[in-house]
Amino acid sequence: MRAWRRGFVLPLAAVGAVALVAAGCGGGGGGGSSTTTTQKSSFKTALVSDIGKFTDKGFNENQLKGLNDAKAKLGVSGIPLQSNSTSDYAPNFNTAIRKGAKLVIAAGFLLAPTEATYAKKFPKIDFAITDYTVHTSPFADKKGNVLPQFQKNVEGLTYMANESGCLVGVRAAKMAQKMGSNTVGAVGGIKIPPVDIWIAGYKYCVDKVVPGMKVLIQYSNDFVATDKCQNVAQNEIGQGAKVLFQVAGGCGLGVLKAADAAHLWGIGVDVDQYNDASRVLTSGVKRVDTGVYDAIQQAESGHFKGGQDLVFDLKNNGMGVGKINPAVPQSWITLMNKYKQQIISGQLKVPTSLG
Repeated sequence: MRAWRRGFVLPLAAVGAVALVAAGCGGGGGGGSSTTTTQKSSFKTALVSDIGKFTDKGFNENQLKGLNDAKAKLGVSGIPLQSNSTSDYAPNFNTAIRKGAKLVIAAGFLLAPTEATYAKKFPKIDFAITDYTVHTSPFADKKGNVLPQFQKNVEGLTYMANESGCLVGVRAAKMAQKMGSNTVGAVGGIKIPPVDIWIAGYKYCVDKVVPGMKVLIQYSNDFVATDKCQNVAQNEIGQGAKVLFQVAGGCGLGVLKAADAAHLWGIGVDVDQYNDASRVLTSGVKRVDTGVYDAIQQAESGHFKGGQDLVFDLKNNGMGVGKINPAVPQSWITLMNKYKQQIISGQLKVPTSLG
């Protein structure tokens, strides 16, 4: 049984009760193959991607993994629906409903208005959304109270990305310091809370490790076009950044490319991106596959918790870090683990928003 932590606060809202979920899977959220034969279920679930698509080598692709894990382990039918642009959101929700989905999962923050429209129209269908709390508009009032029409069939899948952002910030600060620099960078995609929560933790812990170190923060305004992120990264490199944290989905692979070309260091996001470039220091990992899997398991077993959020953090292994480059000394890893334990114990409070 995995107990999800209460009291999570996104930059936009206060969060209320958090569900208890029967895990039935490891920390990887249903990852791995099963040697037993899975009995087929009549339950259908749909996953509507965000504009990063299922080929982004990160955020959307990892949620597709969660859907596929549920198909393999729970025997459910999966309906992956890719959004190539925001204009695909509504048609994809229509397709999900038409094909008989009992649970529809929206793969990102930008889909919230569309999900609210369909959740209100189809109250007997369950809906979940990644990176969005049900305790804010359009699902709740200004006080964070979930509106009556969403109290039974909408669930948020929220992630304490500030915690992992802090951990990669520890390494970024130490590496920049070693290289004789007082500057690191962060390249965001679109400036929305699920992006800024990563950067908030990164910035906070860079400053804690090396007080006064400059953190350059710029946005590509895109989650797809790698050239846009590469240009932003080159701009930050020109301003002296020696380590660059990408928080821009598939677009952010251009950040890692720019770091390679300049013989500097990049930090990946969402999944372990160690093998996506030659000079990846580490990655901030957000286990969105776990969130998708657990939401499906919950709904399929008849225990869907509408009007609540599932919260994923370092304590329950919903957040983490990826492979560490051999260039990182053991002393830095020890320091990072010290920060990790302080966060888990509550001794260290990492901000969730930039301010």
